[in-house]
Amino acid sequence: MNIGETIKNFRLQKGMSQGDIEKRTGLLRCYLSRVENGHTIPSLDTLSKIAGAMELPLSQFFAESGASNGSKGLPQLSDDEIRFLSQIRRYSVSLNDSDRKLVLAMIKKMAANSAR
Repeated sequence: MNIGETIKNFRLQKGMSQGDIEKRTGLLRCYLSRVENGHTIPSLDTLSKIAGAMELPLSQFFAESGASNGSKGLPQLSDDEIRFLSQIRRYSVSLNDSDRKLVLAMIKKMAANSAR
C-alpha cells in the first residue's frame, strides 16, 4: 500500500488541488507533494487532517480498493480501531516474541470475558 498514492487518488477524485488541502489543513503544499510522491510518510494525526479536508473517514485510506463483495478482504475498521491498532503496532516493535504472545493471550482473555 502506498499511502501517498492513495491520498493523491482521493484528492483527484474529489477534484481538489494540493492548495485546497493546504487551505483546509494548514499543511504546506510542498509537504503534501512529498507525501503524495512517497518521500514522506505522514503521522496518523496528519492523515486525519487530510481525510477531514477531503471529507472522508480516516479508515477510507486503509480500505481495500479492489475488494468486491465476494472477496475475503479485511473488515472495514472505524477510525478509533485504526488509532488503537496503530498504537499497538508502535509499542509492539520493542517487545520480544514471548511478550507479544503474552499480550495476545491477555487480549483474547479480555475479549472472551466481555463476550459473556
